[in-house]
Amino acid sequence: MSVPTLDPTIEQVAEWCRGLRYTEEDLSYERMIAMQAAQWGADQELEACLDQLQRWGIQGVDNLRNTRRPKPPSLKEQALEVVTGLQKRVDLQCDLSLLRRALEQLDD
Repeated sequence: MSVPTLDPTIEQVAEWCRGLRYTEEDLSYERMIAMQAAQWGADQELEACLDQLQRWGIQGVDNLRNTRRPKPPSLKEQALEVVTGLQKRVDLQCDLSLLRRALEQLDD
């Protein structure tokens, strides 16, 4: 089993970038690459830890994974959020319940 790397902090990325002769635009790109690498490393570490917990017979591994890496809301959930926001913020001259019911019937 290989030992996964830990993800760097923002401070570490900033330290790595100090002294480099890059433009602000370059540093944004470099930061994006570093953040992707950090996320990958964190994902590898999480999976290695979860694998070990499973080997030890500890329950709740899937719950821990879902808590630490939640899935983004589906398009349906996002659309329902928009409808709810519109109903709360805007005095509309129409009833959005039909739109809400149609969205709720869609598969995620």
